[in-house]
Amino acid sequence: MPIWLILLASLLTLIGIAGCILPGLPGPPFNYAALLLLHFNGYPFSDSSLIIFGILTIVVLILDYTIPVFSARIFGATKTGIRGSIVGMVVGMFFTPVGMIGGLLLGAIIGDLMEGRSLSQATLSGAGTLLGALAGILIKTIVAVVISFPVWYVIVSELF
Repeated sequence: MPIWLILLASLLTLIGIAGCILPGLPGPPFNYAALLLLHFNGYPFSDSSLIIFGILTIVVLILDYTIPVFSARIFGATKTGIRGSIVGMVVGMFFTPVGMIGGLLLGAIIGDLMEGRSLSQATLSGAGTLLGALAGILIKTIVAVVISFPVWYVIVSELF
């Protein structure tokens, strides 16, 4: 296997896993791209596995956007609370992943407080928003790692 192929496939899988945590990077599509890169460069994977991983990638992308909003709505978040969580997450990502999570929570709480909700209501909806975001991150990470296993297997078998 050419070294550029190993490096590119490795880079795509690492970006994919990082993208599960960092907002703005859709993680699993990068992992799927690494799989397709190897597939079309002489390391064929079965059609059924490519289809299954492709469907998983699409489903996870849809869930990534719907789970946090659905969870926020279940816990009573307002539109301003949801917007606040997005702003807080973006600002917080400049302060490590912990800052991103804290920013999401604080942004949701502040947004709901701006809507006139009580502190307990705002905290509950903030916790629901956080729970949904963490669930989305967990699901994306699991799928990204599962898609990466065949890629890593090919890379390791070629190197050793």
